Amino acid sequence: MDVIMPLLLFAAVCVVLLIGYPVALSLAGTALAFAAVGLLTDSFDAAFLYALPNRIYGIMTNQTLIAVPLFVFMGIMLERSRVAEELLSTMADLFGRLRGGLGISVILVGMLLAASTGIVGATVVTMGLLSLPTMLKRGYHPSIATGIICASGTLGQIIPPSIILILLGDVLSAAYQQAQLNMGIFAPETLSVGDLFIGALLPGILLVLCYILYVLIIGLLRHDLIPETNPVQTIHNDSMVMRSIKALIPPLLLIFAVLGSILSGAATPTEAAAVGAMGAIILAVSKKELNMSVLKEVIYNTTQVTSMIFFIFIGAAIFSLVFRGFGGDEVIEQFLLDIARNESDSLLAQILPEGAFGPVLIVMLVMFLLGFILDFIEITFVVVPIIAPILLTMGIDPIWLGIMIAINLQTSFLTPPFGFALFYLRGVAPSSVKTIDIYKGIIPFIMIQLLMLAALAYWPQLATWLPKEVFN
Repeated sequence: MDVIMPLLLFAAVCVVLLIGYPVALSLAGTALAFAAVGLLTDSFDAAFLYALPNRIYGIMTNQTLIAVPLFVFMGIMLERSRVAEELLSTMADLFGRLRGGLGISVILVGMLLAASTGIVGATVVTMGLLSLPTMLKRGYHPSIATGIICASGTLGQIIPPSIILILLGDVLSAAYQQAQLNMGIFAPETLSVGDLFIGALLPGILLVLCYILYVLIIGLLRHDLIPETNPVQTIHNDSMVMRSIKALIPPLLLIFAVLGSILSGAATPTEAAAVGAMGAIILAVSKKELNMSVLKEVIYNTTQVTSMIFFIFIGAAIFSLVFRGFGGDEVIEQFLLDIARNESDSLLAQILPEGAFGPVLIVMLVMFLLGFILDFIEITFVVVPIIAPILLTMGIDPIWLGIMIAINLQTSFLTPPFGFALFYLRGVAPSSVKTIDIYKGIIPFIMIQLLMLAALAYWPQLATWLPKEVFN
């Protein structure tokens, strides 16, 4: 019963989610149903449920999580200020004479939007509405156009200030301290969201460069996918420079204000989120896009998204307590330790701490598959608290682990047939774009993502070097 019940609980949650019930209610309702069965059969200790009020209070008073509604507000406000539309138009003119220039423009704008909003769904939908019709009109094959949009839209998973990095930072911080206490370290080191932000910069930039390189190569080799650029009306150099400055400076200033305040130590991520929210308001006012109606809509949408996120937090807390009550964390820990003792002496196994390669590989594979049916919020608050302390006890760097998880989930959200980003784009794409085209177009970008994961596994310094340099 000790092994069967946690596995049945996890499987039952997956089935309920696939049926289509809301995530928070699925997590909490299924867990409470199993807890009731466990109480009736004397296989579950009710003391675990007594800890629930403290868990919920801890979530609601968590200073780090205050950054979530502020960053959500910033992203939604920027959507309404037409920043993306101006950026895309300007970038398209800058790269207009280059084969694949429009595709490169979409990637760069997606990167800037990711760094401005941190919300994947919003970025994919915005880029789909703004750029997909233009790309199709200029002769881009639907597969390459949709692939570029989906891939650039999910950069919000890895490029700061990413919502997933904020949530991961909070969860991994607690897991890291727990792991150190388990190892007998009673003066544990801390992990901050800022550490993950800095650790994600280099992998995020490398991903963007790989995307651009792929588009350039396809532009040279596959003229059937990316057409030759059509002559466009020449814009006077001075006019182009001024237009570029007007389009690029506001979002860049906002990004530097948010990230710069964190990197310099002048502000915590939560305080930087407040800076970003205020900056988004100023940007909307400067573009004359803000009025009382827009402000009410932004506040309403922010409240709706934030409530959904925190509702999932509570559902995940209930699931986690019941899962631990049935001994699920011990089952998983024993499973990973067995793998660690029997794994092969491969090259990658020698790079990671002793015995860690096998467990990391299994965890990454499981989280990749879970990304098909669970959003990153559920995975962060259901799966990570269970597996992170075990992996960190093996000596794995918490920053490296956080970046690996973020890129892994980013890849999962791109992978057919269940990738969330594909669903977002399918919802706004015209009927002339076939679903199979979206699936075909995203495969090369998935391969790039997997190569980045392999590079991070082989060179952990890609994620850990910059934080050590910045924080000495």
